[in-house]
Amino acid sequence: MDKKLVVKMITNCFKQYYEADSTPIGDRDMEELVKRILQTKKEEPSADLYEVVNDTVYEFLTG
Repeated sequence: MDKKLVVKMITNCFKQYYEADSTPIGDRDMEELVKRILQTKKEEPSADLYEVVNDTVYEFLTG
């Protein structure tokens, strides 16, 4: 799976929660989110990537 696609999806997901164009997380947190998303997708290949990204970002923001 393309890491750039996942990063772009994460960035777009953050736009739902923040009005600014910038992503309110650092590079380390972004890498952690990408790793979690790719791991979840690997464990559950039939899971929808869009839902995995949204769930992971939501958990990150509320956790």
